[in-house]
Amino acid sequence: MTSTTRPPAQQGGPPAPGDRATRRKGTIVFLALSFGGTWLWLLFASAVLGLSGLHPLLQLPAFCAPGIAAFVVRRWVTKEGFADAGLRLRLRAAWRYYVAAWVGPPLLAWSTLALAAALGVWHPDLSGPGGILPGGDELLSLTAMMLVALVLTPLYLGEEFGWTGYLRSRLFGGALVPSSIATGLIWAVWHFPLAFTGYVEFSDLALGLLVWTVSFQLQEILLLWLYKRSGSIWVAGLAHAGNNMVLFLILGTYLGDEDGGVGTIWPMALLAVPMALICLWLVARRALNADTAGDRA
Repeated sequence: MTSTTRPPAQQGGPPAPGDRATRRKGTIVFLALSFGGTWLWLLFASAVLGLSGLHPLLQLPAFCAPGIAAFVVRRWVTKEGFADAGLRLRLRAAWRYYVAAWVGPPLLAWSTLALAAALGVWHPDLSGPGGILPGGDELLSLTAMMLVALVLTPLYLGEEFGWTGYLRSRLFGGALVPSSIATGLIWAVWHFPLAFTGYVEFSDLALGLLVWTVSFQLQEILLLWLYKRSGSIWVAGLAHAGNNMVLFLILGTYLGDEDGGVGTIWPMALLAVPMALICLWLVARRALNADTAGDRA
């Protein structure tokens, strides 16, 4: 990692002024490697190797592609190095954001289940533990999932190192609103082939992809806030791991297709409500405009 005198408040911001053509080239190469590497691998793994979208051997290379692309571009294409990559852990300064990233996914899951119950979409058994409030077995499973998310954070860092840590600040000159919207949209489209490989199945494909895209847009705002406030891409990686290994597993268990569930579109649509409320709160407080406020290392 190259050394820098840039203060932590600058981490995650747009690149320093330089050759605009070089930065544009870096962005194009990053997108080509991310999409080309991922989509070609998904096609090969699915059509030739016969792997399901849920198979770890299919997922791992695909989900690491953006991180590998960002490394290649930073190291050999633009040669800008890693000064603004947010690779420092900053555990002491950013501990509260690590906590938020770790406990946020189960809290979002509980909020979504509560909303589903209030709307009559989900009918929990309220006669004892294991209804809308977890019982002993559920708490044990939740703890295990949260520990797994913690252990798998380095794997999910691949996406965050690419999308949130590299691409976002290089779109629209790093302007917060358009760059966040564009990153969320690109991130969503990058995932679309997974809807054809068994990773996720939608009863209505067009509606499912639309709701999925909205979900990615809201997730990107939350991940960006964690990244900007903590100054460490590891915090966003932990939250991403929690989304996949805790949040969506819980919603799939209680609201999925089995045992009279509501499919895959409804859980995403319901989840969008608490996520949107949090995003609106962050925007109202202008919390996204501040970098590592009060958390100097």
